[in-house]
Amino acid sequence: MTEHRPHRRSFLKAAGGLSAAVALGGGGVLAAASTAHAAGDGFGLRIVDRNEGDPRMWYYRFATDAIEWDPGVNVLLPDGYHTSGRRYPVLYLFHGGGTDQDFITFDRAGVRAWTAGKPIIVVMPDGGHAGWYSNPVSSNTGPRNWETFHLNQVLPWVDANFRTYAEYDGRAVAGFSMGGFGALKYAAKYYGHFASVSAHSGPASMRRDAGLVTHWANLSSAALDLGGGTVYGAPLWNEARVNADNPVQNVERYRNKRVFLVAGTSPDPVNWFDTANETQVLAGQREFRGLLGNAGIPHEWHEEPGGHVIRDYMFRRDLDGIIARLRKA
Repeated sequence: MTEHRPHRRSFLKAAGGLSAAVALGGGGVLAAASTAHAAGDGFGLRIVDRNEGDPRMWYYRFATDAIEWDPGVNVLLPDGYHTSGRRYPVLYLFHGGGTDQDFITFDRAGVRAWTAGKPIIVVMPDGGHAGWYSNPVSSNTGPRNWETFHLNQVLPWVDANFRTYAEYDGRAVAGFSMGGFGALKYAAKYYGHFASVSAHSGPASMRRDAGLVTHWANLSSAALDLGGGTVYGAPLWNEARVNADNPVQNVERYRNKRVFLVAGTSPDPVNWFDTANETQVLAGQREFRGLLGNAGIPHEWHEEPGGHVIRDYMFRRDLDGIIARLRKA
């Protein structure tokens, strides 16, 4: 088994090169009836660009008051979708942080091949360079309310425009790095939305090591997305927001879900960003796993050789587990 190394990027790398001089500025909806063809606006979204020419990968770009610019969404349809007449479960798949990751990250990484012949719809939305799947405490660059965009707009829009199961047992959420954190956060915070959650090299503990992950979220968002604003507030955090988003503080909200965790164990001799990232990810996932075990909550975990990278073989394994857990097409 090999790692998919060309698409490495970390939630930490977004903050790479930052110094203490960086200025840190102060400052769930279920779906309507589905239709067979995505063909309209709604839920606070207005389609400004689209491409439905590919039989599987359909692309949309939306204008929304939740985000200052027009974020994109890829919807990967299963083979035979257009003729089957069936409804399908949905996987929401979130990309990591950094300037080279967005809603086409997993298309570059090989998601079409991973899902070939699989009876599931995969939705891959923008999440910002360092959006952290959150509504920020402060922004100096206009709205960057990714949580609102994903949960209150994209999710019901997908259920209204594609043949999905608009229910708990019809949805999974997964992601890599920053996206793995987003998946863990959404699965707990919006308990009734997702029956399966997967974090591939995603941090699960925000307060350990003096809150290192929270500091990274603030630094990276200030530098890349918010013009000095922050996701969680600086110099003082919004403690209620951190408490609500921190997976290790919300362990009971993973009960009765399928939980899948992956972290790397080997330092990268070349890329110190990846080494630092995965060291923190591994420690946080171990903390999280211990709490899940103490609570008697089943979970599947893997510690794999290598650093902070997308592992295609782990995503394939995860996908099979997701399909087995969700309602069948």
